[in-house]
Amino acid sequence: AQETVAAIEALGGKAVAVPGSVADKDFPERFVRTAVDSFGGLDIIINNAGFTWDNVIQKMTDEQWYAMLDVHLTAPFRILRAAAGFIRQASRKEAEAGSDVYRKVVNISSLAGIGGNAGQANYAAAKAGIIAASRSLASEVARFGVRVNVVAPGLIETDMIKDAPVDQIKQIIPMARLGKPQEVASVIRFLCSDDASYVTGQVIGINGGIC
Repeated sequence: AQETVAAIEALGGKAVAVPGSVADKDFPERFVRTAVDSFGGLDIIINNAGFTWDNVIQKMTDEQWYAMLDVHLTAPFRILRAAAGFIRQASRKEAEAGSDVYRKVVNISSLAGIGGNAGQANYAAAKAGIIAASRSLASEVARFGVRVNVVAPGLIETDMIKDAPVDQIKQIIPMARLGKPQEVASVIRFLCSDDASYVTGQVIGINGGIC
């Protein structure tokens, strides 16, 4: 986290780290409070924390099941709930002042959350859940000037697939290659920009053509 802060500051930006597990009950309030105290507001939330813990259903433990739901679904819910109070108050003040401020939420799902994946019932269920939750939230908070969207990456060159059979994987991707993290980041950046001012409640796949 401190390396990331240092990299941002080296580019002339300002950053603070909030260490901890997103699954801890006290993390969301701490996260939101740090953002508001450090920057005086809260404009963009990207729920990106995640990992996989695979197993076939007959061998999957309760711990494995709940670990995926806790990180990929419950944590984003708690973070967005913690931010909701500030967003509502800020939105009302901005409206009274005649100022239009648009806030953005991007939740990270997965190709598995759309089509499932063998050995990932826990992960796929959590990633499908964040899609449904995001669409519901998009309708709920649009009147406060908040856009909520989802990106669903496919097979991206990250540590999550470092042990996967890459050559075999490429054969099922129409573009015949893995995606790059920058390609996911670019879509997120678009959704957080004014170019996406009329886009909310949507799921954008980043998967090289896998249907």
